[in-house]
Amino acid sequence: MILRAAEPRDAGEISKIWNVYIRDTSVTFTTTWKTPDTISTVLKDKAQAKLPFFVAEDEGKVLGFVTYGPFRTGPGYVHTMEHSIMLSDAAKGRGTGRALMQAIEEEACRKNVHTLVAGISAENPNAIAFHQAIGFKKVGHVAQAGRKFGRWMDLILLQKMLDCRTDKPDQSL
Repeated sequence: MILRAAEPRDAGEISKIWNVYIRDTSVTFTTTWKTPDTISTVLKDKAQAKLPFFVAEDEGKVLGFVTYGPFRTGPGYVHTMEHSIMLSDAAKGRGTGRALMQAIEEEACRKNVHTLVAGISAENPNAIAFHQAIGFKKVGHVAQAGRKFGRWMDLILLQKMLDCRTDKPDQSL
C-alpha cells in the first residue's frame, strides 16, 4: 500500500467510495452524490488552497482517502481543521485508516495546525472507536444535527491536539 496525494485520475474511484456511504449509510448526513467532476473540482480547490487530500492505493486501486479543511471561518480558527476519512470495504481492518490519519496529522503539523476535529454520526460507533483509539477525545454531542433517511441524527465531535514536536521519543520499540 502506498499513500500519495490524490490526483485527477482518482476522482472516479474516490466518488465510488464516497457514494456508497452517501447512498447506503448514515455515516455522512449528505444526500448529494459525488460525481467524478465534483471530486475533480474538490481536488483543484484543495490544491489551490494548499490543503491536503491523500489516497491510499494498493495495486493501482484507491482504498480510501483523507483530507481536511477549515473547521470554521475567521482568523481565530486558522490552526483548527476538520478532517474527513473514508475507506472502501476492502481497506477496512488492514491499517489503512491509521496510515491515512498518520499522514494527515504529519501534514497538519507541517502546516502549523494545532488541532484536528472529527464530526461523526452518532450512528457510526466504529468511527468513534477508531478515532478514540488514535488519540481523539469526545468533546461534544450535538443532538439532531442532521437529517437523513427521514429521521434526525446526532453528531459526535471529537478532537485531537497534535503533538508536532520533532524530538518525540521513538515509539517503535
